[in-house]
Amino acid sequence: MRTLALAALAGVSLGAAAQGPAIFKEADLKLGEKLIAENKCSECHAKKWADAGNAIYRPKGRINTAGLLRGMVEQCNTELNLGLFPEEVTSVAAVLNRDHYRFAD
Repeated sequence: MRTLALAALAGVSLGAAAQGPAIFKEADLKLGEKLIAENKCSECHAKKWADAGNAIYRPKGRINTAGLLRGMVEQCNTELNLGLFPEEVTSVAAVLNRDHYRFAD
């Protein structure tokens, strides 16, 4: 019985780890993808950063947590007056985390 309980607990822990950071738990990835395309995020970053905009993801250090990533997306939202709602900012950050950063916390 104890072995079964430990196995169940391990399964729950692995499932939680596979979901990614808690801050992105409720994120709508499809919405995030749509917003990235509509707001031309990639095109804007390509103008500002080397390597077609991909240099923004290196070196890691400035953005080293999921919370800081979400904060940077919020900063873009504010600076560019995009008018995104908080849940939309979270969705965009979740897509960036999935595709580029891969924070697990």
